[in-house]
Amino acid sequence: MTELNEALVSRFTLGTQHLAAILLSALVLAGCQSDGIYSGVPINRAVGSSANIDSLTSVIEANPQDANAYNTRGIAYGQAGKLDQAMTDFNAALNLNPNSYQAYTNRALVLRRQGQLQPAIQDYSRALNIRGDYRPALVGRGNAYRQLGQNGPALNDFNAAIAQNSADARAFYNRGLIYQSQNQHMKAVEDFATAIGLNPKAAAPYTARGISYLQLNDPNAAFSDLSMAVNLDKKSSVAWANRGLALELLGKEVDARRNYTKALTLDTNNKLARENLGRLNRGQRAI
Repeated sequence: MTELNEALVSRFTLGTQHLAAILLSALVLAGCQSDGIYSGVPINRAVGSSANIDSLTSVIEANPQDANAYNTRGIAYGQAGKLDQAMTDFNAALNLNPNSYQAYTNRALVLRRQGQLQPAIQDYSRALNIRGDYRPALVGRGNAYRQLGQNGPALNDFNAAIAQNSADARAFYNRGLIYQSQNQHMKAVEDFATAIGLNPKAAAPYTARGISYLQLNDPNAAFSDLSMAVNLDKKSSVAWANRGLALELLGKEVDARRNYTKALTLDTNNKLARENLGRLNRGQRAI
């Protein structure tokens, strides 16, 4: 285990009058809670368990000059949502081994999750200066550029990652997000389809493709994808809300209401679900 898994945290909203897809992709942290765990961060409880971290601490105590040991524990802290401790370990790893492109990449992801995008790009670039073909750094830096709205550099990084390995689902998915934000929905659908083919158990590409299908005026295809998305991730407020829109466009208002309501139970701030449910309550339709 040498790298912290890349988080694909994307938030989508879809307008009601013109059905315009607006992509809002951000890693937003609500702050550090009293136990040191950051909210809004994906958690892997197995990797980030206290027992696992204690075991990794024992390895460090036995090998205090081992940069890889610090890097590995940093990954565990990151998976536990304890980003400050993860940062400390990645710093220690880099002090021991300044050429650790894995540690630079992992520290960059922590910086991204803390909303520090420019420092994250600097760390990804340091990793790539050491190993220019390191795909996790290319995909991570591409995501940071995308979050900053710098689509040109982001596309360059995703294209480079895909050129190195055409089986990288993350690169196709994130390139699709850029195409989607540019209203190039046919290209987006193609990239999301490739990502799904490479990793059919990931919910996010189904949600993204469903949103693009809505933009392409294909509510049947959108409903199919968004149904798969909620089956894979029942807690996705975004998928439930857009599934509600697909159902509404298919003339199934009762089911649409249920989906909008479900989305709001998961996220009371879901603008799409709140506005569309309110519109239906006023007797207005989407079109």
